[in-house]
Amino acid sequence: MNRDWTKLKQSSHGIPTYDSLIPYILEVLKNGEEATNKVIKKRLFEFLQVPDKILNQKYPEYPNSEGILYNRVSFALSDLYKAGALERPRRAVYQITDLGKGLLDKYGDSLTKKDLEAQPEYIQYKKELEIRNQRTEGSLAVSDPDESTKIDIKKLINTMNNEVAIELLDKIRNSDPFFFEHMVVKLLEEMGYSGENGHAKVTSRSNDGGIDGVINQDPLGTSTVYIQAKRYKEDNTVGRSAIQSFYGALAGMNADRGVFITTSSYSKSAQEFAKNQGIVLIDGIQLTDLMLKYRVGVEVADRYVTFQIDSDYFESEDLI
Repeated sequence: MNRDWTKLKQSSHGIPTYDSLIPYILEVLKNGEEATNKVIKKRLFEFLQVPDKILNQKYPEYPNSEGILYNRVSFALSDLYKAGALERPRRAVYQITDLGKGLLDKYGDSLTKKDLEAQPEYIQYKKELEIRNQRTEGSLAVSDPDESTKIDIKKLINTMNNEVAIELLDKIRNSDPFFFEHMVVKLLEEMGYSGENGHAKVTSRSNDGGIDGVINQDPLGTSTVYIQAKRYKEDNTVGRSAIQSFYGALAGMNADRGVFITTSSYSKSAQEFAKNQGIVLIDGIQLTDLMLKYRVGVEVADRYVTFQIDSDYFESEDLI
């Protein structure tokens, strides 16, 4: 394994490109232990013997940020995670996976971004990101982190939030089913479904009768929303039969208002049946979009303010 940073592919600044760092991150994590972002960077730079003059180089427009190379490690970590070569047990903590070990054994320091993009998890990630970006006017590819290019800020922010949403959906799919039921009920509460004096609850695990949650929108329970929540993998499409079963459960409760929520998607026939019966369907993408909008399971990382000219101000006579 190469240990000389000067042999890595470099950008016009003379700094290693982010994709050239990919195999070396796996190398410093191959012992299998968990490591923070900070520890990984320290190990990586020591392994490649990167001098301070390279580590201290920063983007001219961001002199107070961390160095360029530090930033590029973050991009490499992100791609490794998308491919399933790394997992995140906790926030800002990484651990190599069996896939990551296998890729390192197979390719060594010749492992490339193209190899990561060929992995099933990365392919699924790109597919989901494309769908989300089409809905939100995001950009499928964030600008090349190794070179300065003109950036559409709105599209960039949409894309970054879509990437967060994809990770959020992955965490939900790997959560406990009962936690998921509580989470969707909490989301609908935050959306205002419980009304001013209503209340929401998750039904008993052992006897829910096909109903996972109930939201009474007024104190007397005269207006009630019934919920079914299914935590499925992305390839487990909810079919018509599942919606028919939910409709039957609603009929058993003499109810006419139902919301079916899944972490996957719905077949066309399921969507048609739900529409005809007045059942609201929420798929995995809509679910996480709503969670971001109503701040459930996420927190605001940064806020940015942009300005425009107030033309009315210059036409006003109040200042004269």
